[in-house]
Parts: sequence; C-alpha cells; structure tokens
Amino acid sequence: MRAAAFAVMALAGCALLQPEHDPAAVDAVVAEVLIAARAPASEQKAALTRAQQRFTRDPSPLNRLRLATLLATLPGSLHDDARATELLEPLADAAAPGVGRFSALLSAQIAERQKLARELERAARTERERARTDAERDKREEALREQLEALRSIERGILEREERLRRKPRGMR
Repeated sequence: MRAAAFAVMALAGCALLQPEHDPAAVDAVVAEVLIAARAPASEQKAALTRAQQRFTRDPSPLNRLRLATLLATLPGSLHDDARATELLEPLADAAAPGVGRFSALLSAQIAERQKLARELERAARTERERARTDAERDKREEALREQLEALRSIERGILEREERLRRKPRGMR
C-alpha cells in the first residue's frame, strides 16, 4: 500500500515538474516571442521557421505554444490567427497553470481580434453600400435637375414665341 501511495505521489510530483506547468517555461516562451516581435522582418521569419521546425520535431505543449504565439503576434504575412487558434485549441484550459492558462488567454485574445475584424469589415461594407446608394441618389438628382432645366428651357421658348406673336401687329399674323 505504501509503495502505491509513493508511486502516486511521485507521478504527481513529475506532473508538476513538466515544463507546461512551469511558469518559468511559459515566461521563456513569452520572452522569446517578444524578442522576435521587436526584431527586423528577416529575423522574425527565421524565428517562425525555427519554431515550426521545433514543433515538427517535438510537438510538445511548449513548442506548440511557442509556434502559436509567434503566429498570433508577428505582423504581416507571418501572422496567421487561424493556425494559431488551431494550435492552441488542445492546450487552452483556464484552470490549468502555465501553458493551459496562457493558451486560454491567447485564444480569447485571438477570438476577440477576429470578432473586431469581422465587425470592422461589416462596417466597411455598410459604408461602401451607403456611398454607392448616395452616388446613385446624386445621379438621379442630377438627372432630375437636367430634366427640370430642359422643361424650363422649353417653357421659356414657348413664352418667348407667344411674346413675339403678341408684339407683331394683328395684320401680320
């Protein structure tokens, strides 16, 4: 019985020593990503390539977190929220210390950023539609102004002709 209890305690101790539960390991990943985020584009690309290679060789939670965090953080063509979300999904657990909690936080941030991007796109579409509608309205108004001016011109022509006819002596008509 003691041996079983000792084995259980030893396994629990090993679980606590796993890198994904070690805040220092998560902190090291965050530090690495911060350095990459501040680096020139060529170094950012190299850091992403290294992280992808590490994850391919060893798909551990820390390597998964490193790659996902780089994909979520780096700018431009290196940025890939969809892939970062996919990588974080099996890790995200707000109740788990270390990797789990940080993954849950990062996943929530990515989801919020995606939501804001969708809302921004929706607002841009609405604005484009409004501008198109305004342009069509302006076009119709201009066409109506031109028609009104044409009718006024015809009316002036008729009035001028009537006035000329009135001025002519009655015998000349």
